[in-house]
Amino acid sequence: MADKSEVSICEKRLYERFFKSHAKELRNFLCAKFGSIDLADDLVQEAFVTLWNNCAKVTPNKAKSYVYTVAVNLGISQKRHEQVKFKHKALVVKQYSGITNESPEFVLLEKEFMEKFKRIIASLSERQREVFLLSRVEKKTYKEIAEMSNVSVKAIEKLMHKALVKIKESLGDIKL
Repeated sequence: MADKSEVSICEKRLYERFFKSHAKELRNFLCAKFGSIDLADDLVQEAFVTLWNNCAKVTPNKAKSYVYTVAVNLGISQKRHEQVKFKHKALVVKQYSGITNESPEFVLLEKEFMEKFKRIIASLSERQREVFLLSRVEKKTYKEIAEMSNVSVKAIEKLMHKALVKIKESLGDIKL
């Protein structure tokens, strides 16, 4: 049984003095260990709450090692939990990344359309293909394309018109 003259960490003034003398040092240690000020602040608070809840079991000469041990263990648990969440999130993203709301028929038709569209673009003359891709893919204006090609805007408009007519004829009913 503990000696009656022995001081207890459960005494409010002793606990407050202990907190004021060790909290900042513990926070700095945890910040260096875990790399996060916010996490360090949370861990310090949790460690001192745990000390208060278990003050009858902790002698004043063991209190410092107790709060450090509690804080480090809580921090390790928190980091493990974050790793599990990260792995789980990555797994979920990986599992569902290929899932769409479209029917398999739609996905197949879309794939076939894109293949046909690529073939049509490839069949355009080099100048028509260049103008079409600069305008529709790279979002360049006719003026910008004309300046790049050292031709007039009218020449670019004519090339684009011919490209669009050929694409429309090749695709048939499909609207662009």
